Amino acid sequence: MVKYFLRYYNIPTKKDLEKINAKMDHLENLIHQKKYGEVAGNYRSKYGNTASGVVLGVIKNAQDGIRFAQLKEQTGFEEKKLRNIVFRLNKLGKIKTKSRGVYIPTDK
Repeated sequence: MVKYFLRYYNIPTKKDLEKINAKMDHLENLIHQKKYGEVAGNYRSKYGNTASGVVLGVIKNAQDGIRFAQLKEQTGFEEKKLRNIVFRLNKLGKIKTKSRGVYIPTDK
């Protein structure tokens, strides 16, 4: 009877409130993590204001190439976005693969 009353009048239960609090905590943690602009700020002015320019700048500053995990850490991009950018830069001939997962800039 009580459950019916709570559902009928859309009154949140303790469990519902805990779920909402957990989601809010997760969102606050995401906000406090490093943001794209903070991490990539150094590369934006020199290599363009695009995500591809940021990735290209990070790759060009690496001495002997850069691994994908390091690239992900330095740029702050998600894996899917970063893979698409690396694929596009490779296709355009701006970077090349030194070995599996290690990228270096081309002379172009």
